[in-house]
Amino acid sequence: MPFVSTRGAEAISAPEAIVRGIAPDGGLYAPLSLPHLTKADFTRLASMDYAARAAWTLALLLDGFSEEELVPMAKAAYARFDDPEVAPVKELQGGRHVLELFHGPTMAFKDMALQMLPWLMTASAQKQGENREIAILTATSGDTGKAALEGFMDVPGTSVTVFYPLGGVSAVQEKQMVTSQGKNVHVVAVHGNFDDAQTGVKTLFGDPAFIEKMNAMGKTLSSANSINLGRLAPQVAYYLSACADLLARDEITWDEGLNVCVPTGNFGNILAAWYAKRMGAPIRKLICASNKNDVLSDFIRTGVYDRRRDFHKTISPSMDILISSNLERFLLELTDGNCARVRSWMHSLSEDGVYDIGEENLKKLQKIFYGGYADDQRTAATIRKAWEEEKYLLDPHTAVAACVAEDYRLDTGDQAPMLIVSTASPYKFASDVADALQVKVEGDAFEAAHALEAATGVKAPRQVAELKNMPVLHTRVCDKEKMGKAVLAGFVK
Repeated sequence: MPFVSTRGAEAISAPEAIVRGIAPDGGLYAPLSLPHLTKADFTRLASMDYAARAAWTLALLLDGFSEEELVPMAKAAYARFDDPEVAPVKELQGGRHVLELFHGPTMAFKDMALQMLPWLMTASAQKQGENREIAILTATSGDTGKAALEGFMDVPGTSVTVFYPLGGVSAVQEKQMVTSQGKNVHVVAVHGNFDDAQTGVKTLFGDPAFIEKMNAMGKTLSSANSINLGRLAPQVAYYLSACADLLARDEITWDEGLNVCVPTGNFGNILAAWYAKRMGAPIRKLICASNKNDVLSDFIRTGVYDRRRDFHKTISPSMDILISSNLERFLLELTDGNCARVRSWMHSLSEDGVYDIGEENLKKLQKIFYGGYADDQRTAATIRKAWEEEKYLLDPHTAVAACVAEDYRLDTGDQAPMLIVSTASPYKFASDVADALQVKVEGDAFEAAHALEAATGVKAPRQVAELKNMPVLHTRVCDKEKMGKAVLAGFVK
């Protein structure tokens, strides 16, 4: 199955798209078509363990990879998860279910893809005959960074440089990144927000002078952000997996299906749910949940994407984003593959900060998506309610989704089964979760984790205790205009 740039470049294979990361014209690689699954396929999936499900899904999506070669990769990728189901689905009240995606080594959903990506990346490089070092450049709003650092640590033939917004991630997220080990990892804080870091990385991919300097050093660029096809494709697997589990447990029916609510920042996670729906998964409505940075919910309501607004730092920092890169892939499908139109909208976004998809496209968009948002006050109230009523501990991002899922039901009257996607362990944001539960804390985020565990009886992941005393290894900070120099400096011994 070939992949094409959203902005019009030639169709290429999956291995080539994975190695490149981003198209030469600045577009993202998207599938020209998707396979179609049947009810029997989901019955078959239900009989597999998660690694086999992932390998089966990726073999369908990625040309050049066979299920046989993907199985050992997937088994290795998911061996370090602390739940044998890897992505378990837990039942709440009122026909609601939680897809837990935080059981990997960095306690966030990014592990679901970034434990697999290094295997896909190195295999793709071999298939392409690429002998240069693959230099991964990644911007993070909190979780991608550590997951990338963990996934690529000391992987032969690769290096990884992560940029994060200084003061724009949680204390635990920052400590996870700056304590990262590995001879091939680099971490740099950026003066600015996530959008500044993400724009800076994209700019470097399109800078011929920078690319030439990297080439002279024997390196070729790629990305571990969800702009990379190899990062996005593994995410489709956990939606197919969740549907298979719920069908097998008779908690949903094939004809009724379910709605899916995703806490959304860069649009990659909910895009994977859309691809699963397009492939035949019994998914009805996709509910896009934003925090106070509600650019996406506004877009779904009006058809106007406008990043010209105040940027808010919230208690759900991984969603503090105003430029949702992966939306570009969905726009290609919304316009039936009209690359010229997508290119025009992206140019308008870059130059003017806004674009309008028009009334016809808005109607098509709203048939698929519902958008809503929750500010910090409502997010905290949702954390408190979930604990008091169901003894379920939510992190602030998942709480945004739970809140907006309830808004959707009240707004539409649609009481179909609901899958709420849980993207992080509450212990990555222990201070804010403790505040929401009115747990008294004296000290830092690690003391908050201890107090939260004592108050709730929910055991903190071992990674939290281990992290507290780890030494800081990365202290570099740069201006957003000097990210290229920071990358090059990291390779100077």
